[in-house]
Amino acid sequence: MNRYIRVAAMCVVAMGLSTAAMAQSALNSILDDGVLRVGTTGDWNPMSVRDPATNSFVGFDIDVMTELAKDLGVEVEFVPTDWKTLVNGVVAGNYHMTGSASISPERMKAAGFSDSYLSVEIYPFTTTDKADRFDGWDSLNKPDVKVATTLGTSFEGMAREWFPDAEVTAVEAPARGYQEVISGRSDVFITSNIEGATLVGKFPIVRVANTPARSSTPIAMLLPQDDQVWINYVNNWVKLKHGAGFFEAVGAKWGL
Repeated sequence: MNRYIRVAAMCVVAMGLSTAAMAQSALNSILDDGVLRVGTTGDWNPMSVRDPATNSFVGFDIDVMTELAKDLGVEVEFVPTDWKTLVNGVVAGNYHMTGSASISPERMKAAGFSDSYLSVEIYPFTTTDKADRFDGWDSLNKPDVKVATTLGTSFEGMAREWFPDAEVTAVEAPARGYQEVISGRSDVFITSNIEGATLVGKFPIVRVANTPARSSTPIAMLLPQDDQVWINYVNNWVKLKHGAGFFEAVGAKWGL
């Protein structure tokens, strides 16, 4: 009899721990409050773009988060943030999750990630008037080359690693590396194929010749590292939406 009592007690304890984990999860807070708070930078076209006139957001991420909130049966609130504080905002509980971000070992030290639903490749870009000056990746790693990047982004780390002999300048958001190049203050910036395609269509910018893609990187949503209940929910939601063709349809809408 004592053996059965011990087993029953262990089951009760396990159930209690499970209930406690649920009570501490962001999932419960979201459902109780009726609001999903999402951190987004608003400066990664076409993923997240902020309209300063209305302070509203549009883009791939915005559509994805709106759909997630709809399936949760709650409202979505987009919380403005920037790249250097993106992870800290999740850790501090300023928002329940973020939009798309590159998965990196540095970010994984402090935050969790959802399953990936998209990958990006990195290329260097310059202005059309400087296109003849560069040919291949090695041509960029020179002392007389000025490489611009945005502080706190994964691109900053890549730029410093890939171009140790060049002059690397990291500007703070809302300024962007590509703006430094367009203005003529820098020569080159690196970005994803996603943003690069959008910028080439809007500005006198071209990809540097003979530069194969580097650092193919999966992107995903940042989540609280210790909230496995919430992570599990989001991961299973991503799987369901993949199966329904949702991500493919939203990607096509935004030219991805």
